[in-house]
Amino acid sequence: MSDLPSNFHEVQSPEHFQTLLSTDLSRISLINFWAPWAAPCAQMNDVVRELSRKYPALLVLQVEAEAQSDIAESFDVDAVPSFIILRGHTLLGRISGADAAALTSAIATHLRAPGAAPLAQTTHQPAAPAPGKAESQEELNARLRAIMNQSRVVLFMKGSPDLPQCGFSRRIVALLREQNVDFSHFDIYTDESVRSGLKVLNSWPTFPQLIINGEFVGGLDIVIEMAENGELKEVLA
Repeated sequence: MSDLPSNFHEVQSPEHFQTLLSTDLSRISLINFWAPWAAPCAQMNDVVRELSRKYPALLVLQVEAEAQSDIAESFDVDAVPSFIILRGHTLLGRISGADAAALTSAIATHLRAPGAAPLAQTTHQPAAPAPGKAESQEELNARLRAIMNQSRVVLFMKGSPDLPQCGFSRRIVALLREQNVDFSHFDIYTDESVRSGLKVLNSWPTFPQLIINGEFVGGLDIVIEMAENGELKEVLA
């Protein structure tokens, strides 16, 4: 729609969603999960559009829950309308139902709040090269190795442990927590060089990827098998 402000986006795919969300990890985002058949959603869609006009600094992501089921599942959305408020990838609030007053109040409160540190800073990861400076393959591999050795167990995943951005990442986080494994994480959506480079370095095309003692262990299926046969505990012992 041409009358929509530039901070309002109709999400077309999980990749589109992550691109929009990861552009500025200090920015507050409002995710509106809706469905065209739900009458309360029509009312709240109007509220969300007004919020996008009132707060140009707010990133508004409109997600049709059934059409984008992977995104809805990653946020455990089981009813519409539902609203998620984030700063970067950090969850600030969740509102269920057509509660316009609660949503309006929450957005106003968070946009007035002091900025929180971006999530990527919490894991003390090696800094990416400065913008405009090309990173050689040797420099990238050295940075990847440093991240892989930042703690004894490192999980490269989509999103964060408290806010996974895919079902596979959510399942491996749950498994590690069930096994009482202490681990750090790296959100691959925050650095495309890491995302693509790790696929090559570890000869593994998908994520999540689990690293133990600086060495690649496997993806979700392998880690599940290791947990079931006791090998995971042996490796960690």
